[in-house]
This record gives sequence, structure tokens and C-alpha cells, in this order.
Amino acid sequence: MSESLIVPTMAEMLAQGKQPEVLFWVGCAGSFDDRAKKITKAFVRILNRSNVSFAVLGTEESCTGDPAKRAGNEFLFQMQAMMNIEVLNAYEAKKIVTACPHCFNTLKNEYPELGGKYEVVHHTEFLKSLLDDGRLTIEGGQFKGKRITFHDPCYLGRANNVYEAPRDLILKLDAELVEMKRSKANGLCCGAGGAQMFKDAEPGNKEINVERTEDALETKPEIIAAGCPFCNTMMTDGIKNKEREADVKVMDIAELIANAQDL
Repeated sequence: MSESLIVPTMAEMLAQGKQPEVLFWVGCAGSFDDRAKKITKAFVRILNRSNVSFAVLGTEESCTGDPAKRAGNEFLFQMQAMMNIEVLNAYEAKKIVTACPHCFNTLKNEYPELGGKYEVVHHTEFLKSLLDDGRLTIEGGQFKGKRITFHDPCYLGRANNVYEAPRDLILKLDAELVEMKRSKANGLCCGAGGAQMFKDAEPGNKEINVERTEDALETKPEIIAAGCPFCNTMMTDGIKNKEREADVKVMDIAELIANAQDL
């Protein structure tokens, strides 16, 4: 597996007088969390393979402000948002793709009223469009016939009604898509939304991520597919709690595709 990833920054693109097709918003998890970095790399490999002209902000990217807003600090959120909007507008960003539903929801739905109006797509939607346009081809390969269940991220599914793109991609892998009893509009949160990712659990007799992992395990999956770095962490912790790491993997949709293509 080659590690020679081509990741230009917007500043480099501007210096060459170029405007990329999309700006890839990496997000805090995708930049700093060791597990989520693998998702970032998998997505970049696919972009490189598909000859997509993209760029990142690099050190000019800051947190979208989602955790601050969800935790109730509207002032901090607006400060973070305004800084990002200034940078994005200076680069005349038009289309943004991100692998984090929290960034996706915030950029798409909460930045416009502060002056940041962009076309924002989740990476599963973007990958689906690459497939539809013939720029990306997928063979099932190692995932053919594998039982895969998809956990809907709250901010992708219920908040933005994106349900089909990730499922279409799983089916393209010739995998067997098995649905949890609580899925799509009735999906259950992984337990990390609303800034819960960054605080200790409150008193109770069961963690939400364990409850959700039990939903997933009922489908007897070989892989739990996720489309969010927070969900990925919570479901992975749930699998560890159930001592099922040996036989159930938690993988992002981008990783499934990159692995199927041996990228």
C-alpha cells in the first residue's frame, strides 16, 4: 500500500492560479485522532485514484465550532465560524466535501446565516457521485458476500436525510447489507453527538454506545460500517466492551472502498 499521498493546500493551488474542484474539509478528528486519520488517508487515496482536483486548508483550517455550539457556547461557535468563513471566502471556495457529519451539518446549515454559503457534501455522497460519473469503479473483492450493517450518523441521517448514498456504496461492494432494527430515520445515536464526545458519561446503568453496538451485533455482521469518525470511535469501543474485536470490524465507508480497490 503506497503512502505517497498527493494533498495540495488551497494556498499552493492559489499560487499556481488554480481553483480545485472541491475543498476537502478534514475536521478535527480526521486531523488529530489516530483512528480517524486512517479514514482521511483512505479518502485521499480514492480522490487521487479518481483524479479529483482537490485541496485542503491545512493549518488554516480550524474547528467548525460544532462542539462549542452543541455544548451551549454560541459566542465561541460564532467566533470559530467567522474565522473559517473569512478563510473560505478569501479562497472563493464553492464546493466542500468532508468525512465528518458534524462538520458537514455545521458548514451546510449553520454557516450560511453568518455569510458562508457553499455547496457542502458528505464524503459518501461525493463517492457516490464519482461512481455515477464513471470516475470511480468498485469491485467487491474482499467484501463480496460479507455481512455489513450500516450505522446512520445522526447529523448525516436524521438531520440531513442522507440515507441512501452510504448504502448504495456498500451494495456496490457486492456485500450483503443487513439493517439494524433501529435504522435510517429511527436510528439510535452512537452517544457522541452534542459534544458528548468530549465529556464523561453521566450516571446510568448502560452506555449509549454499548446499547447501539448490541443493535449492530444482533444483525450478526462481519463489519459495522460507519460514516462518521465519532460514530467509529463509539462503535469500536462498544465492540471492545463486548470483546468481539476478533470477529467484528468497524470501518468507514471510505476505508471499505479503498481496501476493495487495494489503494
